[in-house]
Amino acid sequence: MRVLVAEDEEVLAELVATGLRRAGFAVDTVYSGDAALAYLGLHDYDVVVLDRDLPRVHGDDVARKLVAESSRTRILMLTASASMEERVEGLDLGADDYLGKPFDFPELVSRVRALRRRSARPVPPQLERLGVRLDSVRRLAWRDGVELDLSPKEFSVLQILLEADGAPVSAEELLERAWDAHADPFTGAVRVCLSKLRAKLGEPALIRTVQGAGYAL
Repeated sequence: MRVLVAEDEEVLAELVATGLRRAGFAVDTVYSGDAALAYLGLHDYDVVVLDRDLPRVHGDDVARKLVAESSRTRILMLTASASMEERVEGLDLGADDYLGKPFDFPELVSRVRALRRRSARPVPPQLERLGVRLDSVRRLAWRDGVELDLSPKEFSVLQILLEADGAPVSAEELLERAWDAHADPFTGAVRVCLSKLRAKLGEPALIRTVQGAGYAL
């Protein structure tokens, strides 16, 4: 659900990030290995799309550090070389998957989703509670059989609440998991998104505010 794109070609990095956001992920971008390590130390990412040839700190060293720390962040390694030797070397470094450039974007999205399902917070393909059903693969949701017209952010928030299975989720956790690092925690973005989501879910209301704990469905 939250992805870091570490790619030194800034135009490519932003194109990848834009496409992943449209697919429903919260995405941050960095352009060097040292920046990647800084972001990985600050935020809990499900997947890092890691260019192998990063400046300042090589992508291989970023992968080694994640493996050494037993990080749950999955690694999709990118490289301009598609040789079998390069792929084997990258996987031996600890990458979970490997993709050569140039690549087809739908394949990248599919591989990121597959890695997300293998993370420490696995997402079942179907989530259901109180008449609300969500398909995390096709990114569709229904209430009592009626399809909901949700924005990518509203879908992500609903998915997080369904994953919690009735337990409250704090606004801080929603912000951490569904928004990128540039989100201002003081803008009220979570509250506004929840207000719109409540309206789209309709009556009777399903999302309740749990005083001092967050929100629950």
